[in-house]
Amino acid sequence: MMVPTIFFFLQFSTLLYLSTVSFASTEEATALLKWKATFRNQNNSLLASWTLSTDACRDWYGIICFNGRINRLNITNVGVTGTLYDFPFSSLPFLEYVDLSMNQLFGTIPPELGKLTNLVHLNLSINQISGSIPPQTGSLTKLETLSIFDNHLNGSIPVEVGKMKSLEVLTLGSNNLFGPIPTTLGDLTKLKVLYLYSNQFSGPIPSELGNLKDLTDLELSHNHLSGSIPTVVGDLTKLKSLYLHSNQLAGPIPSELRNLKNLNDLALSHNHLSGSIPIAVGDLTELKSLYLYYNQLSGPIPSELGNLKDLTDLELSHNHLSGSIPTVVGNLTKLKRLYLHSNQLSGPIPSELGNLKDLTALELSDNQLSGSIPIAVGDLTELKSLYLYYNQLSGPIPSELGNLKDLTDLELSDNHLSGSIPTVVGDLTKLKILYLHSNHLAGPIPSELGNLKNLTDMDLSGNQFSGSIPITLSYLTKLKGLYLQFNQLFGPIPSELGNLKNLTILVLHANQLSGSIPITLGDLTELKILYLSSNQLSGPIPSDLGKCKKLIDLRLGRNNISGSIPPEIGKVQGLQGLFLSSNHLIGQIPKEFGKLTSLVDLFLRNNNISGNIPEELGSLTKLESLDLSNNRLNGSIPMCVGDFVHLFQLNLSNNKFSQKIPKDIGRITHLIVLDLSHNLLDGEIPIQLASLLDLSNLNLSHNGLSGHIPEEFESLTSLQDVVLSYNELEGPIPNNKAFTNASLKGNKGLCGNLTGFLPCEKPSSHSIAKRRKLILIILLPVMGALVLLCVFLGVLFMCDKKRRAKDVERRNDDGWLSISMLDGKALYRDILNATEEFDATFCIGQGGHGSVYKVNLPSLGTIAVKRLHSSFENTHPKSFMNEVRALTGIKHRNIVNLYGYCSHVQHSFLVYEYMDRGSLSIVLSNEVESKKLDWLKRVNIIKGVAFALSYMHQDCSPPIVHRDISSSNVLLDSEYEARVSDFGIAKLLKPDSSNCAALAGTYGYVAPELAYTMKVTPMCDVYSFGVLALEIIKGKHLGEYITVLANSSTIDHVQFSDLLDERLPYPEDEVKEVSSAIDEVMLLKSALAELLDILCCFLEFQDDKEPPNCTTYQVIDLLVLGQAAQSESHQ
Repeated sequence: MMVPTIFFFLQFSTLLYLSTVSFASTEEATALLKWKATFRNQNNSLLASWTLSTDACRDWYGIICFNGRINRLNITNVGVTGTLYDFPFSSLPFLEYVDLSMNQLFGTIPPELGKLTNLVHLNLSINQISGSIPPQTGSLTKLETLSIFDNHLNGSIPVEVGKMKSLEVLTLGSNNLFGPIPTTLGDLTKLKVLYLYSNQFSGPIPSELGNLKDLTDLELSHNHLSGSIPTVVGDLTKLKSLYLHSNQLAGPIPSELRNLKNLNDLALSHNHLSGSIPIAVGDLTELKSLYLYYNQLSGPIPSELGNLKDLTDLELSHNHLSGSIPTVVGNLTKLKRLYLHSNQLSGPIPSELGNLKDLTALELSDNQLSGSIPIAVGDLTELKSLYLYYNQLSGPIPSELGNLKDLTDLELSDNHLSGSIPTVVGDLTKLKILYLHSNHLAGPIPSELGNLKNLTDMDLSGNQFSGSIPITLSYLTKLKGLYLQFNQLFGPIPSELGNLKNLTILVLHANQLSGSIPITLGDLTELKILYLSSNQLSGPIPSDLGKCKKLIDLRLGRNNISGSIPPEIGKVQGLQGLFLSSNHLIGQIPKEFGKLTSLVDLFLRNNNISGNIPEELGSLTKLESLDLSNNRLNGSIPMCVGDFVHLFQLNLSNNKFSQKIPKDIGRITHLIVLDLSHNLLDGEIPIQLASLLDLSNLNLSHNGLSGHIPEEFESLTSLQDVVLSYNELEGPIPNNKAFTNASLKGNKGLCGNLTGFLPCEKPSSHSIAKRRKLILIILLPVMGALVLLCVFLGVLFMCDKKRRAKDVERRNDDGWLSISMLDGKALYRDILNATEEFDATFCIGQGGHGSVYKVNLPSLGTIAVKRLHSSFENTHPKSFMNEVRALTGIKHRNIVNLYGYCSHVQHSFLVYEYMDRGSLSIVLSNEVESKKLDWLKRVNIIKGVAFALSYMHQDCSPPIVHRDISSSNVLLDSEYEARVSDFGIAKLLKPDSSNCAALAGTYGYVAPELAYTMKVTPMCDVYSFGVLALEIIKGKHLGEYITVLANSSTIDHVQFSDLLDERLPYPEDEVKEVSSAIDEVMLLKSALAELLDILCCFLEFQDDKEPPNCTTYQVIDLLVLGQAAQSESHQ
């Protein structure tokens, strides 16, 4: 009976156990179904198996059980959209593995997660989870993998994470976590993988991470970590990948990294690391990739890098590395990418690089490499990109480059390469980018380039290519950008270029192209930029250009184009820049231009356009520059100009406009330049112009304007240059600084407290006038005799008193004289006191005519005082004093303000305003300061000197010739604004006196012919200005090279880049992208190049007249407002 009883008991126990297991599984399943019910997408086919009618452990997708309890939940990438708020943490105590990655989970991580104490693996990565990591996570002490990367987590990492001592993998990358990296992570001694990349962590890398001896992968990149790389990183000897790039780490690279013998990848790029590359890096023989680019590393590239035989990627670009490229780099035969660009490397390119047979990318650009391109480069047959631009490479392009059949990018621009383009370049049929611009390449453009059917961009500009444009270029149907500007190409533009249907940029300006503009260019419907200016094109503008509906910038200026402007241009409604200046256009401005509502710049100057300004132009509300000057336009200026509320420049000068100036111009509140000169305008100057608070240049001269200058102009504080001469204006001159420098001659009756004008009479009331008249009528007969008697006695008395006063003054002042706008005697005494009788400690410079002192006066602030040598003043005292009087009256923003001249038997000196930055010569000779003088500042300095000279030569009466224009006599204020100074040898060109004088000026700036003629003309300054401007561009005086440039037969062969200051980055001229505003740097180079042509012309000195088409006005026209638009529209 005992055995059956025991058997029955065992059967009962088994049934009881099975019923308990079934109950537990049902509870877990029900809990999961409740969570599933919260999903936004209930029709998920992969989770269709989750029902109560099926066995959760056997039939449910992603569920694995152990002993009848749910043990693993893996529903990665099933498209779940929901939260974890209703996840049954308490109902699943046996869970060990959870993977919910690659879904669309959102919301925060509930703190109940800490209840899953048996969890070994948790993966919530690639979701949209937000909020912070709950500190309860630290309760998961069995957890080996925690992966929550690529979510929206924020806050800091809780220090409790350090309690998860079993953790081997921790990946929290690509979130918004911030704060410091907790030092408690150093307690996770079993950790093998730590990914914290792409967050906002800050502070230093904790040295405690050095405890993680089993770590193989450390990824802390793309954060805000600062401080130095801790040396304890060298203790992580099992490390295979170390990614610290894109942080703010500083200091040197620790040599302790040599201990990481297993390291495969070392990425320290995009930091502020300094010092040299440690030779210890050469010990990392397992290294496959070394990324140190975008740091501040200096010194040479260590030859020990040649030990890294397994290296496939070596990227050291954008540092300050110097010296030559080590030849041992040729030993890295597994190298696929070699990036050394944007450093200060010099010397030749090693021919040993030809050993790198697996190389696909070679980037050595933006260095100081010299010598020729080694023919061994032709052995790199796997090469896809070759970048050698911005170096000093010379010699020809090796024909061996024709072996690089897989090449897609070839950029050799901005070097000194010469010779012709090898025809074998046409064999590189996979080529997409070909940039050879800004070299010394010559000869014809090879027709073989037409074989490059995959080419999208070709830039051959800035060379000396001649001949015609090959018709074969029309085969390049994938071409998007074609740049051939600044060459010597001639002949017609091939009509076949109309086949380039994908072309967006066509730049052919500054050549010698002739013939008419092909009508087939109208077929280029993708075209956005078309530059054909500065050629010899003739004939009409094709109306077919109206079909280029995507055109943004059209420049046809400086040609011989004739006929009328086709109205079809008005159909190009996206046009932003239209430049047609300096042609022979006739007819009227098409009213269809009113449809160009995106137009920003409209330049039609220097043509023969007639008729009125169409009222339809009033719709061009985005206009910023409008220049219609030097045409035959007539009628009144339409009121619609007031609608151009964004206009900066309005130039309608040299036309035949009549009637009044529209008061609506006062609505153009951003206007900087307003030029209505040389027209037939009459009436008064509208008071509304006083609303133009940004106005800097105002020219209304040579009209018939009458009445008063509005006194409200006193509020125009931005006004600098005012020209109102040759009108019929009268009344008081406004009390504005700009009017002290203004050109006001040739008017009816202006008055004011300015040199050359009578003071204004104070107005009196009518009653007072009548009363005074009555008194005079009564008293005059009675007092007549008495007055005559008093006058007679008074004259005798005053003569005697004056004689005695002169005697006293002569004794007391010992021969004192002053010409000044200030109290001369008081100024004299203040200067003597402030300089302690011209003590040497106040001296800031020595010149040929005296010493310069820096003086601080309470009344004037800081001034410069030039104490003259007695010999200089006494040589020609009378003529010198006359010139000082004239110079004291000069008021111009680009001429140092001369306050006055004081003379005494002991001291004689000139009083000037003080310039903070000193002379231009000092700035150019200083390596640090010269680099602050960027291209825009240099162009503005040239413009400023040109303004000053034009004022002296044209607006001063009599004209003034400086005779000593040099870098030493150009001073700079705190904003690098140029001021011409030192008029010690200036000459007034009086019509009734001789203009011959002794040879004067600074050696190297004086025209050679002046030594023979001894005749003083404005050409003395013009020649010196040319020399000075070239010095500004080059950064130093060109010396004897000036005589070479002055030879017209050699000017055409001078390479633009040879005349640039090598201490500054090269002004790029290519247009990489099309936007609403063309790249300012490209426009700057264009302005510099055209300026160079003018300056070389200045050097062709003639003693009887100015060289044709070479005046300082050209420089002003070219550079005013710093806009390259001017370079397209001015002669």
